[in-house]
Parts: sequence; C-alpha cells; structure tokens
Amino acid sequence: SVWLTDGDGDEAWVLCEVLKKSADSLECKNLSNDKVYKREALPITEENPALKYKGVELANTPLSEEDIAEGRDNDLITLPHLHEPALLHAISDRFFRGEIYTWTGPILIAVNPFERLPLYTSEILDKYRRDGLLRSQNLGNAKTELGPHVYAIADRSFRQMMAPPRKSQSILISGESGAGKTESTKIVMLYLTTLGSANLDNTKEETSVMDRVLQSNPILEAFGNAKTLRNDNSSRFGKFIELGFSRAGHLQGAKVQTYLLEKVRLAYHASGERNYHIFYQLLRGATEEQKKKYHFHDGLTQGLELSAYFHYTGQGGAPHLREFTDESGLQYTLKGMRGMGWPEEKINKVLSLIAGLLHLGQIDFKSETNESGIEAAVVNDEKILAHSAEFLGVDIDKLKVALTERVIVARGQEITTQLTAERAHDARDALAKTIYGGLFLWVVDQVNQSICWENDSDVKSSCGVLDIFGFECFAVNSFEQLCINFTNEALQQQFNKFIFKLEQAEYEREEIDWAFVSFPDNQDCLDTIQQKKVGILAMLDDECRLPRGSDKNWANRMYEHFLPNKPHQVESDNTRFSATPVQKSRSVFCVRHFAGVVQYSAETGFMEKNKDEIPLTAEKMCESADSWLMRDLFKINKDSVSEPKKEDTKGKPSKQATVGMQFKSQLSSLIESVEATDPHYIRCLKSNDAAKPKMMTRKRVTEQLRYGGVLEAVRVARMGYPVRLEHVGFFPRYRMLLPTISDDVLPWSLDGQDVQQMCIKLLDVVLEEGAKQKDIIAKNGPLKPDEEGITRAEKIRRMQLQPDPITFPKVDVQLGLSKVFMRKAPHDALEAHRVFHQRAAATLIQCWVRGLEQRKRYLIIRHATLTIQRVYRGMKGRQRWWKLRQAVAGHLLVKHFRMQILRRRFQRVRRGMVLYQALFRGYSTRRTLAAIRIQTFVRYVKPRYIFRRLKTAVLALQCALRMKAALAIYNELRKEQKDVGKLKGQNEKLKQEMMALRAMLSAQAHEDKSRIENDKALAAKQSEIDKLEKRISELEMEIKKERARVIAMEASFNKTKQEYDREKVVLTSTLEKQKQQLATAARGAAAVASSKIIPPSPGSEAAATHARTKSYEANMAVVAAAAARDMPAFDESNATPGMVGISPEMLAEHKALVASLEEELEAERMHRREADGEIIKLRAAMNGVTLQDSDVDALLPEKLEEASIASSTKKDSKPPSGFELEVPEEHFVGKVNIPPPAAAAPVATATQPPSSATTTPRAEAPPKRPEVSTALAKIGMDDANKSPQRFSLKSPTQYLPMIRRGFSVRKVEEDEEVVAVGWKHEATNRKEREEALRDDVHQFEAKIRKFNSLLEDGLDVVMWQLNRNAADLGASEERDEFALKATPLTVKLHRRGDLFIQAVLTFSMRGGYLSKALGRNRLDKSALDPLSLHDILAVKAGCSGYDNTKLPASATGKTKGKTKGGNKENRQSSLFLTIKATPTPVASSRAYFLRFKSRAARNDVLSGLRSILADMQIHEGVSVSSLQKTGSPDGDEKKDAHSLTKEEQEILVPLVEVHKAINREREIYDRLLLLLLQGKEDLTEKEDELLNMRGKLDTVMQESAEKDRVQANDSKLIMQLSKKLETLLMDNEDLRDQNDRLNSRLVAVECEKMNM
Repeated sequence: SVWLTDGDGDEAWVLCEVLKKSADSLECKNLSNDKVYKREALPITEENPALKYKGVELANTPLSEEDIAEGRDNDLITLPHLHEPALLHAISDRFFRGEIYTWTGPILIAVNPFERLPLYTSEILDKYRRDGLLRSQNLGNAKTELGPHVYAIADRSFRQMMAPPRKSQSILISGESGAGKTESTKIVMLYLTTLGSANLDNTKEETSVMDRVLQSNPILEAFGNAKTLRNDNSSRFGKFIELGFSRAGHLQGAKVQTYLLEKVRLAYHASGERNYHIFYQLLRGATEEQKKKYHFHDGLTQGLELSAYFHYTGQGGAPHLREFTDESGLQYTLKGMRGMGWPEEKINKVLSLIAGLLHLGQIDFKSETNESGIEAAVVNDEKILAHSAEFLGVDIDKLKVALTERVIVARGQEITTQLTAERAHDARDALAKTIYGGLFLWVVDQVNQSICWENDSDVKSSCGVLDIFGFECFAVNSFEQLCINFTNEALQQQFNKFIFKLEQAEYEREEIDWAFVSFPDNQDCLDTIQQKKVGILAMLDDECRLPRGSDKNWANRMYEHFLPNKPHQVESDNTRFSATPVQKSRSVFCVRHFAGVVQYSAETGFMEKNKDEIPLTAEKMCESADSWLMRDLFKINKDSVSEPKKEDTKGKPSKQATVGMQFKSQLSSLIESVEATDPHYIRCLKSNDAAKPKMMTRKRVTEQLRYGGVLEAVRVARMGYPVRLEHVGFFPRYRMLLPTISDDVLPWSLDGQDVQQMCIKLLDVVLEEGAKQKDIIAKNGPLKPDEEGITRAEKIRRMQLQPDPITFPKVDVQLGLSKVFMRKAPHDALEAHRVFHQRAAATLIQCWVRGLEQRKRYLIIRHATLTIQRVYRGMKGRQRWWKLRQAVAGHLLVKHFRMQILRRRFQRVRRGMVLYQALFRGYSTRRTLAAIRIQTFVRYVKPRYIFRRLKTAVLALQCALRMKAALAIYNELRKEQKDVGKLKGQNEKLKQEMMALRAMLSAQAHEDKSRIENDKALAAKQSEIDKLEKRISELEMEIKKERARVIAMEASFNKTKQEYDREKVVLTSTLEKQKQQLATAARGAAAVASSKIIPPSPGSEAAATHARTKSYEANMAVVAAAAARDMPAFDESNATPGMVGISPEMLAEHKALVASLEEELEAERMHRREADGEIIKLRAAMNGVTLQDSDVDALLPEKLEEASIASSTKKDSKPPSGFELEVPEEHFVGKVNIPPPAAAAPVATATQPPSSATTTPRAEAPPKRPEVSTALAKIGMDDANKSPQRFSLKSPTQYLPMIRRGFSVRKVEEDEEVVAVGWKHEATNRKEREEALRDDVHQFEAKIRKFNSLLEDGLDVVMWQLNRNAADLGASEERDEFALKATPLTVKLHRRGDLFIQAVLTFSMRGGYLSKALGRNRLDKSALDPLSLHDILAVKAGCSGYDNTKLPASATGKTKGKTKGGNKENRQSSLFLTIKATPTPVASSRAYFLRFKSRAARNDVLSGLRSILADMQIHEGVSVSSLQKTGSPDGDEKKDAHSLTKEEQEILVPLVEVHKAINREREIYDRLLLLLLQGKEDLTEKEDELLNMRGKLDTVMQESAEKDRVQANDSKLIMQLSKKLETLLMDNEDLRDQNDRLNSRLVAVECEKMNM
C-alpha cells in the first residue's frame, strides 16, 4: 500500500494499492472508491538516487489491536516510514480513538477535540505526578509508561528543572487560532502550580501564591482575548509566563510578559467577531446601579441590546459565546482582581476607564466651516463627550482638542491644524487604541506586581510557558501576519538547533559517529526580515521616518534592493523574497518561510501600524489628566514605545520606537530566554474549522503540520539517522535477506548470541552479498531465470522485478549500544529487499499451493479418465464377444436348420412305415381285442350299476345331514346377534380389562417415581454420610494437632508465668526502694521549706509520699489500661491457640513509657506553675503592687501532687472540702478543689508504708502582709471574692485520652479485608460477642466508605421507570405508564460540585455498536434523564408499590410467547430496589425499580444510597436532631459572639466535661449503629424466610403441575384406550360380517356339490 496526494479533495493523501509498477510510471487504485491513479517517476539525481514517483509515499503496516493497546503509536518517530501522510494517518487514527495527544520525538502534538474529554481529572493528574516522581528517583517501570499527555510534558519540564544542574525550563505552545493554545497553557500552569505547592504547608500565605497565579488567567483573558470566526476565546496577544521555584521546588511566584497586542481590533472587527471580552462583560454583567453610574441607558438604544448599540462592540453583531456567558465572565474577572489584592477603588477605576472607551467610540463629528473658510470637525453631541471625559478622568476641553486638532512640531515650533470629520474619526480611534494599549500594559504590570516573587535570591530556577501565535497565512496578509510569521521563523530556527542538540545527545549516548549530521538553517529568511538597513523591517522603519513616506514607496524600495534586475528577476538571490510584475503593480511581495510562501499586501497600513504614534494633543491631555490611572498607563505606554538611550546620546530626548523595533527587541529577549533554558514543545492542531467534535479535515491538519514546523522537525530528524531499530528487532527483521546463507555462517536465532555482534555480522554479510550481486550483474548482465542448476526459489526471485543491489556506504548505518541507526537510503534499500524477498517467498508459497491444487486436480482427472477408459474397454469387449456369440449362434442355427430338414424327411418316411405297420397290426389286434372287449363289457355292466346307485344314496344322505347342522348354527348366530344383553356384558368385560390396565399403569408409574425419589434420597444421604466421615477424620486430625499445640502453649505459658512472677518480685522491691527514696527526699525538702515559710508538720512527708505514690499508680493505671486495650490480657481459662502472655520485653517497654510520661508530666506541671506565678506577678504589677516569690508561692498550691490528686479524684460527685486556691476567672481556666491529705488516705494501696495510710491536715498558711492583702483585693484575688474561678493542674488521665470499649483506636484501612462474623456468631462470652459486633461495624463502615467510589464507577442493573399519573376527572383509578421496561443500564453517581445536592444519578444504556445498529436501544431520551439526589424522596428494599412478578418485559425484546407466571427473574423481590422521586409535570409520582444480580449487591446499594442521603441531610439539609443544637432550652436563638459578656466569652469548658460529651455522642452513634446492624440482620433473616417460603411454594406448585401432568397423561391414555376399544368393536363387527359371508359361501358350495 502507498499514499498518493489528493489535490482535488479534502483528504490531502489517499491510501492506494499498487496495480502496476514500471521504471516510468506507477498505477494505483484507491482502496475507498476504486479510483485509479497514475503517477510519473521522478528523475534520478544525486539527492534522490533511488526510484521514486511524484506524490507517492510508502504506507506503514497497520498496527494490530495488541500494538495499539501497548501504545506502539504513542511516538510517531518510531514509525518505519516517517513522512507527511504517515504522520497525518497516525494522528487521525488516534484522534478518532479519543487520544488527542501524540509524541513526535520531543514535540507533543495536541489536537483540539472541540468537546470535553475526561483527561484532566485529579486522578489522572495524580497518576502522572506519581509516575514523574518515581522516574525522577529511577524507580519507574518502562513497561507501564503513561501515554502522551500535556501533564507528561509539564512533569518532564519540572523534573528536569529539579534535577542537577537545576537548569530553567520553558514550554513553547503554538498553533493557529482555535487550536487550543490557551487551554493547554491553563492545564500546564495548573499542573506546575500543583507540583509547586504539593510539598508546602497549607498556610494562607502559600496557598495564595498558587491562587494568584491561577487567578491571573481570567484577568488577562478578559483584557486580551476576543471572539473570532475561528475561536470563541482567541488570544490576541502572545504571552510568556515564567514560574519561579525555590531550591526545594516550592512555587515562589510568576512573571508575565506580553507580545504584540492586536490594538486594531478595538476600532474595527469583522462581522461575526467581537471586541475584547471586558467590554461585553461590563455591558451584560453590570448591575442596574452600575449601568446608571456608567450611563448605560437602555432607552437610548431604541430597543437594541447595549452591546449591539455601542460602536466599538456592535460592529460584528455582538454574538454570545458558546462555552460561557459574559455575566459569569465578569464575575470571574472581578474575582481574579480581588484575588490579586486590588482594592475596590482600583477596580472601579478600571471599569470606569472601560466605560469611558465605550462612550468615546460613540462620539460622532460633523463638518463646519471655520473663520478661515476651512472645513473642520465639530463634536456632534457634547453630552457623550462629557461622559467620556468623566469616565476617562481627563479634561473635556483637552479631550475635544485631542479629537479635532493636530499639532505638528517643526523646528521647535508647534503648528496646529484642524482635522476634518473623517480625520477626526481616525484620531478618535487612534486615541482609543492608545488608551487601551496602555491599559493592557498597566494590567499586566499590576498582575506581575501581585504574583511576582519578592526576592530574586529565593528563586533557584524557573519554568516558562510561552503561549505564542502560530504561523498565519490568509487571503490578505498585513503587518500583524509579518510579525507573527517572523516570530515563528525565529522560534523555528531555535527549534532546529534544539532538535540538532537532541540528535547529538542521542548519538553520544549510543556512542556512534555523528560529526557529519547537519540541520536546516533558515537564517537567510531571518536576515531578509530583520537585517539592519536592508531588512524588510529596517526599510519600513526608514520609510516611517521620512516626511512623505508611503507604503508604495516602501514596496518599491524592497523591489529595488531584493530584485535589482527589474524586467526579468522575480526572486531574490537567497530565494526568500519574490514578486512577479503583476504583484509589483499591486505593491505585493512574497516571503518564503519555512512553512511555505506567504503573500503580503504592502498597501494595508504597514506604515501606520508600524508607527503607532501618540499624538501631542493626546500626550498633553494624558499628562495633565485628573485620573491617576490615566497618568500611570500613559507613562507605561510611553516607556514601552521609547527607544533606550545610548551612551553617546546623553541629554538628548529618547526617540519613539516603532512597533517593528519593539517587536524585534522583545523577540530577541524571548529567544535569549528560551535558549538559556531547556525548551519543550507543544504544537496545537485544529481538527476542523466548524468546531465540531468527532470530525477531522485532513487537508487543514496537513497545513497546520507544515506551519507548526512538525514536518520540518521530521526533516531534521531524517537528515541524521531517522530510522532507529533495537538490536533484537533489527536482526530478525533483515535476516530474511540472506536465505541462501547457511545457519552455520549466520544463525537464524539469537539465543545465546551477542546481539550487537550478530547485527554487525548481518550487516557485513548483506553488504558482501550485495557487492557480489552487483559484480555479477556488471559482468553477465541481469540474472537469467532459465539458468540450470538453480533452485525453484532462486528461479522465482530472478523472474521478478529485481531491486538494486545493496551497496550503500557502511557509514550510513551506525550500530549503537542498544539501537541500529540508519539513514533513509539504507533503510529504503533494506526494506525494498525485504519486500522483494517477502514477495518471492509469497510467490514460492503460492507456487507450491497452486502446484498442490493442480496435482490434486490432475489426480482427480486421471482417476476419472481411467474409470472412463475401463468402462469403455469393457463395453467394447462385450460388443466383440456379442458379435462372436452371434456368429457361433448363426452357425449353430444353420446346422439345426439343416438337421431339421433331414429329420423331417426321415420322420415322414418313418411315420409312413409305422402307419403302415400300425394299420396292419391294428387290424389284426382289433380283431382280437374286439372279442375281449365284448366279453369284458358284458362282465362289468351289472356291478357298475349297483355301485352308482349306492354312491348317489350316500351323497344325498351326507348333504342332508350337513345342511341341517348348518341351519342350526346359522339360527343360533342370528339369535346371538340380536341379543343386546350379551353385547353389554362383552363391553363391561372390556371396561374391566381397561381399568385393570390403567391401575397397572398408574401403579407402575408411582412405583417408578417412588423408586427414583428413594434412589435420590439414598444418594444424598450417602453423600452426607461420606462428607461427615471425611469431616470427622479431618476434625480428629485437627484435634490431635490442637492437643499438641495446647500442650506446647501450656508449657510456654507456665514458663512465662514463672518469669513474670520473678519480674514482679523484682519490680515490687524496686518500687519499695523508690518510694523510700522519694519519702526521704520529700522529707528533706519539706524540712527546708518549713524552715523558710511554714513550720514543720508531722504528716507532710507522708502526704507528699502518698501523693507521689498515687500519681505514680495513676500513671501505671493509665498505661496498664492503654496496654490492656492495645493487647488483650492472657486468661488461662479462655486460652485459645495463638494467644500468648505478657512478655518481660513488653513490661519493660511499659515501664519506660510510664517513666517518660511521668517526666513529661512533671515538666509540664513545673512550667504551668511558673507561668501562673508570672501571670499573678504581672497582674499585681499592673495594679501597682510588687509581689515577692514567697507571696506567689503562698498563692499557688504547695505540692503539685495535691493538685493532681484533686483533679484525678474529681469526677461526677461533689468534691470534698479542703484547701481551695481561688483565682479570678480572668487568669485561670477551670475549677479544681484540692482536698486535704487525709482525703486520699482511703485509696492508699497495700504497697504503701503504714505511715502513709493516715495523714494529718495541712498546717494553716502564714498570715498575709497587709500590703499583700490590699494588692490581692485590688486585682480581685482576695478571699471575699464571690465568684472565684479555681485553678487546677490536670491529672494524667486528662493528658492521656481514654479509649472507649467497643471501638479500636486503629483506623481500618479501606483495602483491609474484615472477616464478617455477623449477629449469628456463636459467642461463648460477652467479649467475643462485642468483638464480633465491632468487626461487623467496621465492615459496615468500610462498605459505606467504598460505596461512593463504587457508584461513581457504575453499577449494572435492569431498570423499570414507572410514571404514575393521578386519576382523571370522572375516573376512579390511577394510570401507570412505564417509561423504561426491563432495560439494562449502568447507574453512575456524577458529582457536579463539592455538595451532595449538586450530585445526580446518571443512567446510560448498555450495549455496543451492534445493538445501536440493530436498533435494540431505541428508547425515549427523556427516560434516561439524570436523577438528582435532591429529587430522591425514599429508597426502599423490594419492589415497593408494585408487584414485582407483574413487571412488564422489555419493549424491544423479541419473545416467542408469554408465560402466565410472569418472568422467572422477577420472582425474587429481594433483588429489587425502589427509588421514589419527586413528581414532575407529566407524572404525579415517579418510581425507579432496579433489579440487581445478587441480594448482597442490592443490600450494599441500599445502605450506600441511604448513607449518601443521610450525609446530604446532615451536612446540607435541615438538622433533625437536638444533639448539635446549642440554643437555650426555651427556644432562644443562639447568641452572637459580640453580644456575650467578657466573662461569658472567657469561660472555658473543662476537658473532663468535653470527654463526657464526646462519650455521650459516641454512645448514641454506637447505639444507632447496633440498631442499624440488628435491623439489617432482621431484614436479611426475613428475606431468607420469604425465600424459603417461596421455594416451598414453588416446590408445591411444581408438584401440583406434575400431578396435573400425570392426570392429563392418564386422561389421554384413557381416551386412547377408548378409541382402541371402539376400533376393536368395529373390527369385531367386520369379522362377524366376514364370518357370515363365509358361512353363506360354504353353504352355497356344499349345495353345488350336492347338486353335482
């Protein structure tokens, strides 16, 4: 197959099959329409030494489904034939498969699908992020490489930026308008900002950086994007966004640089297009207040829309956008401005300036004659001028002067001239373009100030995203197209250099020689445009500086320079500039760019667009404007158009730079920035101009491939070594070129061989054989197929068209470390010989196959011929034998004839003699016999007479007797025939025989049935017995194993117990020593303290020791409780296999935990005590009182242990009376009673010494000084305070949260399998019961958590949709209508936002293309409308409100008949789920009946849907419980935080109360879960019972049907017997009739005999 150019159609290239090939032409047939094409051969030159045809390229072998699934076409550079049709075909195939991204080497091709595809979800983003992270750490898997995607190229740039040497990256996105450049830029920025903020803390500051960068897009799109005929959101400027990252990869900020804003669009745009979005957003999205403020009155528009009324917005008809509305666009723009940190004043200023530009466009002029007699322009409506001046912030008089006058500076003097009305309109548009251009630059500057990083030192590297306009070529091309194509030419030059670098890197990595590789250079085209003095732009700038310069003069100047030989030369020396005489007459010139020749019209305002001057009147107006915004944007605009000062021109004013100069400067800086980075390329393609999905115009795509430089990149790759095959693929592919080489010289398999060496050897042998073949052909001419001694295969190869011998230079093929690199010529030669050998092999196979077919045909014909010959010979032999037989018979007949003649003659003589003798002898004998006869007759006459008389008498007597007997029998038979009673007796006898036969048949059937049932029962019992015996044997084996294991465990347990007892003794002694040491230390500290502050008291040491012991024991209790919850204690009575006791290592770990907790708790208490003391001192100092440390210690609890004991003993009961430290509630939190030491005595443990069991009360504190008492009274800490807040230190139990019983602390992972025990678990104690409930709860919660993702993936169900309408007037019944009947669907949960109320259930038909083609899924589309969760009223189990057995069958299904019992699949109601929805205008109630494949699936969906509805009710609905209500019991509304008093605001809830509230909430939640699980189990049991009853009912119905069937069979048998009886009776009658006839016949015969 080959590709042929299609010059007439839109296909660009068509796939054809070669019909005939010769050295002069090629004849092909189109595979789609059988059209025949003929192409001529191209001349053979040094550049093209091989035979090629005009417009013909080889086609690649189609990929299989496995290759497509493996992604073999992800990178088009791997295609064997890489050219324009191959690229186009591969991109087209991937596009229609929904794969819009394709690699072409380093280039990512992105085709705009014009529809939303699920390619940018957070899951896919996270997948590419994880894959990039693994690959950056060399942990990726090449087999699981992700496909081409814009995320992939963004991730590649980020990973390369983060890898050493931390070089900056850039992503260049180009394409024509509507190709998707803006969307691709958004996606790249989203991915990069996501990666840059992934490792940051979720602080407000860091999050705002990412938000500001992303929110800058709506602002830039509003001011720089507009609707064109090709794209609704076309960027009318180029931008380069540079994202800065820190050393750790954190996003620091961004910079935006813009290029070449299309300011001409402000004054004019074509029909069907629009101005910039911001104008329409303001006109359509402004509120009524804003419209009044900006004087947007609908009454002035005379019924037109505002956007169609204003001149600057209504030229193209002000169409609406398809993707989004202008109202929402204004909201996004304002949101972005506020996100940038702009104040409302600045936003209002910008909107006012936009309104001023709209009013400026409404200013009209009329011509009037001034005093000098010259027509001058005058403003037609001063009111509009005033509105414009007001919103622009300029003086109205100066605005009028700027619109109607022109000032020219000549030799330092200003000359003022009046403008005509036409010139005034131009001045108005020029002023508007100047103001809007400055506004756009100001907006970009403000965005940069908001999103740019603060310190350049924080940015280690950056990643830039370039959204640049693609190559443009229209019917009429002007200055904008020249600048755009100049940009693409420069970027293409940089791209060629980059591709060359990649080629070099590839060759270096494979260690091959690459010094001879070259790349295309378009520097001559760049010089033609940008060269100093003689370049196109330089000549344009020079012409703009001339007083009387014009576009035509500029064109003539170019003709003179590039085409000096006017009459004949039409193309420049460097072939880049051309113009025919006709084009010269119209001031048209052509430039040959890398993508093609573009024709430019010089007389389209090149000079005016290049100058872009700011008039002096406008300059004065802006400099003295009242609005700061107008002054700022004018300053920015002036700075942008002024040339930078040179060193030798100090003091001189800077000249105004032309647009061409600005653009060259910006382009140079852009190229420098890109060359300083590692570039990545994205080429966006537009699939069609109609913006329709699933449609591709191949011709347009081909043009974009050329303009985008993709084919140029392919050409660059082709100039090196474009074909790259791995060694394992190269050797078996081209080993077939040497069929005559034996396996010893060059093996066919690579097993156990060095692949690289084998490839080298293969290449050497191929070149040797090619050289030999070339020498043979040079000496002897072409090889002859009739040469003797050659094989059939060789003969076939010589008979075919021989390709040229393989004689390419060996340097054209380079063998790397893992690949074989080939140029196009060697690859084409190898492929040609491979195709030749394949064709020869196919011909040989065809030869053998055809030979076999002919041999088979020959053998069949031979066998038939031999058969015919054999038959023919037999026939001829039989003919000869017959003739011989006839001859013998003739001879025999003659002999007999002759014999008969003689015999007749002899007989005649003999008869005469005999007659004569007879006569003589007769005469003599008769004479003798006559006498004897007379004697005899006389002797027998008398006896004969007597005998005859006797015989006649006997016969007469016999006939008489027989006749009498026959008459008697005949009369008896006649009597019997007339006797009815006897006939009835015979019938009764037959009936008795029939009944006996029936009873015998029924008994036999019943016996057979009983025997079958008995056999089945015996077989089932025997199988159960076998299973039980097997299970008993298994249990016996398990019992033996468990006994051995129990014995081992008992021994281990006894050993562990002994070790534990020894450790316990050691621990007890250690604790006693520690307690004695603590008591001694406390006693010493108490003595010292008492000597300073308090007199010694006898019980203080014991109290301190007791308090410390209690604190220690409390900590031990907490740790023991935590350990008991984390690991169940070992109980010997309930010991089971697998349980072990507490080991010493675990006990040591708990000891270390207790010690660390005690140290941390002690440190926290000391810090708390110091902080409280400092607070008391600070408050006293604020009131002018100075407290000493002793005073502060007196106010604080003396012992920390006392406070801890008090806080730990304070539960729900009233605290005991004791020492209380009263502190004002402004300072301390909570309330604690510190009991006296005696209060803790009852809880002393047995391990304490006897002295600690009884303690004495604490001695009273020393009297306070008067000044201290006065100071305490001032700060509110005196004893007389009425409402003191007591201060306390927290107990260890509050630092360590308690864990409630019934739930585990460990979080159950979603993927963890939980063993279901259920409510039917046979538990032997309460603990096992609770563990079973806990597992059930965990499993239930895991299922609920998994349900969202399960429902989002989709569930396959069969659905009925019932629309029930209310009864009509006069009718008493409701009407039911099924919109769907037994339709297989896929139900999915689609989230349209973060809220559940925005989620919907979508229904999609199941079935593939065949079902759609056959029309099986022809349903009303409205029946498949999504169902919002907000519309669901109830979800019930079963088929609620309708009998499930009466559900109708599918409307589209073809069934042969209907059963009375309904569909068998609809009998089980446990498979159904009912969803009741809100009524609609066409139905008073809606119900969705869903049938699942299993009851478990139904229950999961039921629980999950109810859970989702419950979540929506809890989080987004009205609260239905009073648990979370914080209002007062009387129903008062919740107080605002500002309405509370200071004391109420500072009151804090103790942690114990918080724990109690949390425990109450957990108890309620546990209770609800347990009730829910119990109800679920009850429902399951009821359904099981119902299923059992239904099974029994089905069994009874089957038995009844079996009985009916047997009865019907009996009835049928009786009918058959009755018919058989009737047949027998009729046969009996026939037999009787026959008997009568026979008797009559017999009588008649006897009578005849008697008569004879």
